[in-house]
Amino acid sequence: MLNPALLEEAKDLKIVYTAIHGTGGVHVPSILKSLGFTFSTVPEQDVPDGRFPTVKSPNPENAAALQMAMDLAEKERADIVIGTDPDCDRMGVAVRDSTGTMRLITGNQIGALMAWYRTKTMLEMGILNETNRARATIVKTFVTTQLQDVVAAAYGVRYVNTLTGFKYIGGKLGKYERSLPADIRARYRDLTVEEARAAQLKHGTFFIFGGEESYGYLGADWIRDKDGNGAVVMFAELAAYAASRGLTVPDLLDEVFCEFGVFDEHTESPEFPGADGSTKIRKLVESYSATPPVELDGSAVVKMIHYGKDDVIDEEGDIVPKENMLFLNLADGRRFAVRPSGTEPKVKFYFFASHLPPAGGRLARAELPQLKADLRAGIGRLWLEIQKDIETRLAS
Repeated sequence: MLNPALLEEAKDLKIVYTAIHGTGGVHVPSILKSLGFTFSTVPEQDVPDGRFPTVKSPNPENAAALQMAMDLAEKERADIVIGTDPDCDRMGVAVRDSTGTMRLITGNQIGALMAWYRTKTMLEMGILNETNRARATIVKTFVTTQLQDVVAAAYGVRYVNTLTGFKYIGGKLGKYERSLPADIRARYRDLTVEEARAAQLKHGTFFIFGGEESYGYLGADWIRDKDGNGAVVMFAELAAYAASRGLTVPDLLDEVFCEFGVFDEHTESPEFPGADGSTKIRKLVESYSATPPVELDGSAVVKMIHYGKDDVIDEEGDIVPKENMLFLNLADGRRFAVRPSGTEPKVKFYFFASHLPPAGGRLARAELPQLKADLRAGIGRLWLEIQKDIETRLAS
């Protein structure tokens, strides 16, 4: 934890945690207990069981997988529900809003909140300052919300985008270690957290936070993969911070939206099963590359990046490896990405929309409901247009 004192200020915060029959039950409860959080677990889901008998799918981004934990939260009037997947590398949450209703928040929102909180808190604690913050960075994937990019820029820290997959985030961490002076590299793995951070901020790059929209998060550079154990602690601390101010987590998210802008994201994954599925997927993606749409939902397509063909350089000047993914930008600010799934007969479409505050100003809280509705409606219309476009492309 960055600020253990929060627990005294938020002593009424209650957490329900579920391992959903996975390995998270080995360490997460003991970690939460040692840190002093008030929490319960779901007894029926504490025991590891590869059959996952209480859920249809042990995917913590889905409400159904967290339902037993949410039921227990209602019984105990807990504030947040946290669940981790079978190998405890991904984390999903449900949070109680100001009306008392438990609701899921997305992977993009979870990651943006934790990136924001960690950056803000490190600056307030003096870990980051005017002298060293340009050596600190947030690492995320191209298909993860740009809210993190905006937060990083506002606080004067760096950010860099990678391809999908935590191996690319881990690759950046390896690069940062290799950039340290030889004498520090020789003993790097033996340094304490504080010693490593000091070395990074003086000689290299300090990693604040990393994550991807698919519910994977990382807050420490000694683990080079997404980590559910650490994510639980980071989110629990974030919730404690909100509670210490008398806010719910959704209230806190709205504060972030007012300061940095409202961001909305959505993913659709049309399936193409059967013997000809791979042919359809290849034809669809190739058609976008050869003849990208000129206009969608009344807005011109003004830019396309093909990560499999174009030479793309990231924010640190590194060459991005080739991947069969396309990004298309519309004139009105909406964006979407097209990427074939690497494991299933699907094509993933990632949608992004945002509304920024006026220069030097903030958005009014009263504006948020309508702005959120407008952004979601804009994404919905865009997806309807693309569905028609898919049919046309596959029929041609």
